[in-house]
Amino acid sequence: MTTANQTSPNGAIDVNDIPLAELDVSQPHLFKNDTWRPWFARLRAEAPVHYLADSENGPFWSVTSHDMTKAVDANHKVFSSEEGGIAIVDPQPLDGEQLMRDPSFISMDEPKHATQRKAVSPAVAPKNLAELEPLIRERAADILDNLPVGETFNWVDRVSVELTARMLATLFDFPYERRRDLIRWSDVATAVPKVTGEANDMGARRDALIECATTFYQLWQERAAQPPKFDFVSMLAHGEATKHLSEDPLLMLGNIILLIVGGNDTTRNSISGGVVALNQYPEEYQKLRDTPALIPNMVAETVRWQTPVIHMRRTALEDVELGGKTIRKGDKVVMWYLSGNRDEAVFPDADRLIIDRPNARQHVSFGFGVHRCMGNRLAEMQLRVLWEEIMKRFHTVEVVGEVERLSNNFIRGIASVPVRLHPL
Repeated sequence: MTTANQTSPNGAIDVNDIPLAELDVSQPHLFKNDTWRPWFARLRAEAPVHYLADSENGPFWSVTSHDMTKAVDANHKVFSSEEGGIAIVDPQPLDGEQLMRDPSFISMDEPKHATQRKAVSPAVAPKNLAELEPLIRERAADILDNLPVGETFNWVDRVSVELTARMLATLFDFPYERRRDLIRWSDVATAVPKVTGEANDMGARRDALIECATTFYQLWQERAAQPPKFDFVSMLAHGEATKHLSEDPLLMLGNIILLIVGGNDTTRNSISGGVVALNQYPEEYQKLRDTPALIPNMVAETVRWQTPVIHMRRTALEDVELGGKTIRKGDKVVMWYLSGNRDEAVFPDADRLIIDRPNARQHVSFGFGVHRCMGNRLAEMQLRVLWEEIMKRFHTVEVVGEVERLSNNFIRGIASVPVRLHPL
């Protein structure tokens, strides 16, 4: 059984007082309070492949080292995304959490995964990204030029969310005036009690996702009746392997939600995390001012440091040896990307942001293997362009208050970063 002390939300627990066999790193309060580091450090040191027999999410294996995480992610023939879904939660039918595992190509095994993924991947191909860059720059500049210099405001809402919403609306060719609906639907997608540790309103969540499904069903029908275009909905509606998805509402919604969450959470929380990190390590901010050419590498390091997706889950299809432990067929295996990215064996001084870190791109924030994030280049481009525009305008984006983080063991989200701008 998990110990009562482990569920204390005050962050004052000494992780070394907990028996190793009972260590539960899935508790959402660890991420809300930003107290997770010693928990994962202990697992990496003592049991990088660790079995927890009992938790709110049932029994599961934690994989916390960089090399073991890559080993699981790369071995898709043994570790299935489809068998139990990609999140640590084990939803029961009709309990309101079922939509955490709506079918989508990220929760499919080969060859179905590759077939459906190929339908939308052209939207983020290099040629299209090159064409998108001027639009991203224009929108980033517009957002930054309309910020209140000298006043305190929430960077998350005014910059991180707004830029992400604008780009999502573009990628889906979604009504621009309703762009914040995309963020709202993304937020509710992972808002279930065993992920957040909070009493979420599951009725309101269900209503929001039905609204999302209804909206996109209408868009789907419109795009299907039009010549193909380079937006996600049109590509799915015309793709040979995906054009019938609208006949299965859950499958259609699952793929749409996947693309929304994927386009929202990585970029949005890395934008916020970058500001937090540069304020936490001001010498790195000065390094950036001195050498703006470091921005592309800083982007990779920011994505490593923030790690927007905390974990991914797989299910073993057969008995397998990993890290000296025997994982049985049917066991739940959780890859903690957040921990893999803090592995000192790969990233010296791993808890620090080091914008010229030579191997920053070895992070596992985008996953590894066949399920590696399809939109990783788009996310990096948005972050690069935004920081290029920030550095043209501001000497410092100063954090002037407490950072508010989300209670969530799947998405490492940031709700509020109060800042004040100091112009050049």
